[in-house]
Amino acid sequence: VQLQAFGGGLVQPGGSLRLSCAASGSTLDYYAVGWIRQAPGKEREGVSCISGSHGSTYYGDSVKGRFTISRDNAKNTVYLQMNSLKPEDTAVYYCATDRRGICVTTPGTIYYSGMEYWGKGTQVTVSS
Repeated sequence: VQLQAFGGGLVQPGGSLRLSCAASGSTLDYYAVGWIRQAPGKEREGVSCISGSHGSTYYGDSVKGRFTISRDNAKNTVYLQMNSLKPEDTAVYYCATDRRGICVTTPGTIYYSGMEYWGKGTQVTVSS
């Protein structure tokens, strides 16, 4: 499966962006899909994940209440709606899939080591 993340850009603090993760080569219907970000000089951080069959959603503590993950199986696309953006949300955002269909999480933490397919990232910059 090939993934492409897009929708990043420059936005002011408090603004919103919607990222899209479009897949080709395979259907995403039964895959878990996660969003992972990496800020300059920092480790990667799992942001959100949506499971395959049930569509259960999970969020990291740093984005809970501000970001919403969703999927449109007809379009083979997963979205990340980001509201109330903060400068600390500035990062390259990647989408990735886990063909087991599960999101590996503990409360407030998204794990991504089991995700096999990754798209190229999209830059999100939050700055005034």
